[in-house]
Amino acid sequence: MSDSSETPQKKLKMDYKVFNDPIHKTVKLHPLLIKIIDTPQFQRLRNIKQLGGVYFVYPGASHNRFEHSIGVGHLAGQLVEALRTRQPELNINDRDVLCVKIAGLCHDLGHGPFSHLYDQMFIPKATHPSGELGDKMAKWKHEEASVEMFDHLVKSNNLKLDAYDLNDEDVNFIKKMIEGVKDPEAVQWSEIGREKDKFFLFEIVANKTNGIDVDKFDYFARDCYHLGMQNNFDHLRFIQFARVCEVNGLNHICSRDKEVGNLYNMFHTRICLHRRAYQHSVCKSIEYMIAEAFLKADEHIKIKGSGGKEFTLSTAIGDMEAYTKLTDHVFQQILNSSSVELAEAKNILERIISRDHYRFLGETRLKQVPTSETIQCWERELAEDVPRGTLKLQDFVVLFTTFNYGMEDEDPIKNVYFYSKRNLNTAFNIPKDQVSKLLPVCFSEHLIRVYSRKTDEQSVEAARKRLVQWCIKKGLPNPQYGDTATPDVNPGGNIQNNPPDGK
Repeated sequence: MSDSSETPQKKLKMDYKVFNDPIHKTVKLHPLLIKIIDTPQFQRLRNIKQLGGVYFVYPGASHNRFEHSIGVGHLAGQLVEALRTRQPELNINDRDVLCVKIAGLCHDLGHGPFSHLYDQMFIPKATHPSGELGDKMAKWKHEEASVEMFDHLVKSNNLKLDAYDLNDEDVNFIKKMIEGVKDPEAVQWSEIGREKDKFFLFEIVANKTNGIDVDKFDYFARDCYHLGMQNNFDHLRFIQFARVCEVNGLNHICSRDKEVGNLYNMFHTRICLHRRAYQHSVCKSIEYMIAEAFLKADEHIKIKGSGGKEFTLSTAIGDMEAYTKLTDHVFQQILNSSSVELAEAKNILERIISRDHYRFLGETRLKQVPTSETIQCWERELAEDVPRGTLKLQDFVVLFTTFNYGMEDEDPIKNVYFYSKRNLNTAFNIPKDQVSKLLPVCFSEHLIRVYSRKTDEQSVEAARKRLVQWCIKKGLPNPQYGDTATPDVNPGGNIQNNPPDGK
């Protein structure tokens, strides 16, 4: 399609709007982005907490997917405009820029109640119906729902994308940027809206090559701001030095060689946020309880979707009209219900708001990733040999947790390309040993965390002793809770402090 000055986009009245954002300050958005924002499907994000249950531990973490999405749309525009200005030979046109901004804005449309809690802790455990919907639930991710919700948003609001010089090819391009391109070799370029020479555009919103994208840039800055933590990564500096170079037939976004330390800071910030907030032991306890309440309430909550058909809390992912109505409000719906069917779920949520959450007993490191069957077996083992009348199988909760730098057990910088001041167009990798000897040797670790549903002091103490004995029996490291190791239990059953360094 032509980019001439007589396109419909140029004939439209371009009513840009300006937002004041605590992170990015002045944010100026294209009128099509404003039209998208002013729809029920996007406004829904005002009622979905960015950090899910973390708000119950960090009182400042009250921000929502709404403002994050606006921030990502803004940063996506900043990065693509910087590349266009710096490298005119890339032939980035107005349609490319607008599509990248829309993908950034809409990348999280598919999140469910309490964000990742819904897709990671609730949907996998929900009862999957037979047939197509059950198959969908078995492998469902929020990115998939974001693409479906984008289609639903455009259709139900009768958005005239062609008035902004966008066609079906551009819609496919937007949706593929939201999904991300995992394997460029397997891509049918004719089906995803852009040719191979513009692969770098797919690395802006959801970068599957190395994880460095504007989604992270915004949530690092925004989450740190609301959590009251320090963000050591400067995303504006990355944008300043970003440049596209060809690597093995594909154009990748590269960074200056001197920025390698800044990028390690970015991934270090990520793991710090996971340790201190996203996977904080109490946060995970509360999120587990919310998911547990949702599972008990699932079939008793009815949501009307397209054609008047009713869906449950879990099956709503199969109908975007129903899913649009599903937000964090379901927590209050259960909490304020007088229904006998929701009594169990209500009781769990009442425990959360009265701070009677499941108590953290300790955590220990694993060498391998356990299966769900293994975790259930461990819960049974923990309940064995406990004094009668104190703890039962259902009193123990075992959760598996992984901490990494974003690329499982690999060094994420291994997949980042750099260029030098002397040669702007030649890309190369920088081995870790050329950066610093103080960088991590291992980039991931696996933990199991054990909780007690009973919260009285006697039960918690008995459960903690049992955990120590179980770890000894399994040959696992001494469990920790807080910053210090759990005391040892001697053969007689008494607790004995474990002095540091064996002294």
